[in-house]
Amino acid sequence: MEPKRYRCQRVKSPIFIDGSMSDSAWTDLPWSDDFVDITGQDELKPQFRTRVKMGWDDEFFYVGAELEEPHVWGTITEKNAVMFEDNDFEVFIDPDCDGLNYYEFEINALGSIWELSLPKPYGEGGIPLLGCNLDGLKSAVHVRGSLNNPDDLDEAWLVEIAFPWSELQRYHRGKQSPPQPGDSWKINFSRVQWEHEVVDGKYVRIPPHGTPLAESLNPEEQEHPENNWVWSPQGVVNMHLPLRWGVVDFC
Repeated sequence: MEPKRYRCQRVKSPIFIDGSMSDSAWTDLPWSDDFVDITGQDELKPQFRTRVKMGWDDEFFYVGAELEEPHVWGTITEKNAVMFEDNDFEVFIDPDCDGLNYYEFEINALGSIWELSLPKPYGEGGIPLLGCNLDGLKSAVHVRGSLNNPDDLDEAWLVEIAFPWSELQRYHRGKQSPPQPGDSWKINFSRVQWEHEVVDGKYVRIPPHGTPLAESLNPEEQEHPENNWVWSPQGVVNMHLPLRWGVVDFC
């Protein structure tokens, strides 16, 4: 299964991060392919569209995402909580493409974030380093519709993130940051989409089965009643195979 590739262009001006993706600098940047099921199976085509744009300048790596969603909800407000207990959007970055010492960012529709890193994948015995927040990171969410209101239908929620090169340097052994034109990084994106029900006028996530979340931060150890939609398919239900992530070519 060939990884997806994206040609990441330099932006003409810094992007103002407010979640709306209305900044003119986004206009010239292409959308990625629509997300697919994590396994890559055509018969598991996502119910809702998800796509991203990427750009860069001397200070930041920019990511913008559009997540089609008729029911936008979120419950987690604490920073660095286990964010995939809500519907969320996730970014995985391995600058030196070695499958080791990689960074993960997660955000929900409330704009709450979780940052962590792994010295090596869970399947190889990796133990996550929690709360490794990047100084100067900017992120925001914008909802096209209403948040946590099951009485209407929404359109989507949008995410904007600016990752500072100076902080990503810690995952970029022996190479310059920002990257030079022609450099390529291993990157992937994931959308966790839970099944839910409405109880007393509020959205309630249908909980997982298998290993309790409190006992393991590895989502692959859960039996989830949820979807995992990604930019570049992994071939299996496991985001923590970084050598299978997509390729971002900086130009």
